Amino acid sequence: MVFVTRRERFSAAHRLCNESWTDKKNEEVFDPCSNPLWHGHNYIVWITVKGKVNPETGYVCDLKLLGELIRETIIDKVDHRNLNLEVDFLENTIVSTENLAIKFWEELEQRVKQLGIELHAVKIEETENNYVEYFGN
Repeated sequence: MVFVTRRERFSAAHRLCNESWTDKKNEEVFDPCSNPLWHGHNYIVWITVKGKVNPETGYVCDLKLLGELIRETIIDKVDHRNLNLEVDFLENTIVSTENLAIKFWEELEQRVKQLGIELHAVKIEETENNYVEYFGN
């Protein structure tokens, strides 16, 4: 099994908040990340797939096709958006980086399988000090 990773980037605004809590409780739990007027990040996303090397191409997959799939499925929907308000697959979700990784996985998994490979990991860097990795259920 060979693992191949594609990196993409996007910029987006969000607010960490639990809608069933008061603004005061959200601020106590999430600190400035619960600013009602939003805050933003320049995210970096790594999508890792796995499969066997095709002896005819030497590839696990065509990285150009994988990049297009990631951009169409995820990046075009989240880049320069308010994640809480403008992204359909994030509705009713606390938009933490952990939940982003899970939701990105859910959006990508079946489409990646259509390329004849498997999704292995979604890694999202929110800041230079913080990142999340998700490997599926």
